[in-house]
Amino acid sequence: MGTKGCTDLMMLLHRSGHALETELTARLAEIGLTPRARCVLAGALDVERTQTEIAELISIDKTTMVVTMDALESAGYAERTPSLTDRRARVVVVTELGREIAAKADDLYEEVVESVLGSLPENEREGLVSGLTRLVEGRLSTVVACEKPPRKRALRHAIG
Repeated sequence: MGTKGCTDLMMLLHRSGHALETELTARLAEIGLTPRARCVLAGALDVERTQTEIAELISIDKTTMVVTMDALESAGYAERTPSLTDRRARVVVVTELGREIAAKADDLYEEVVESVLGSLPENEREGLVSGLTRLVEGRLSTVVACEKPPRKRALRHAIG
């Protein structure tokens, strides 16, 4: 198949991803949270993980993780505490206030996702999610080496 008449998959994915991320950012801002902070909280709920482990899980760099954790600590949503299994490591612990805001954030997230998927005919919803999941876990799971790669964006929706 040539490029004429070919669906511009990259542009479709980019535009839909950007629109979804913008809507989620706006909705989470209503409760004083960012999509990235939501993912960090979700990554630390009920499991002992270090900042590095959470950063890897949600695809953000270490500097961004530190800045996000600083904000979460300042808000009283999370704390860095010594690991029970490795005295040298510090893990992220979600506070009770953090659990409350994470639950509100999850509700908003689900509301937005349901609204977005609800805009599709019912028989297309599962296929879209299933197909994208297969691509991300299969063919697109390995990033190709590139001299000047595009800026890596956080997978803020990865946990939820």
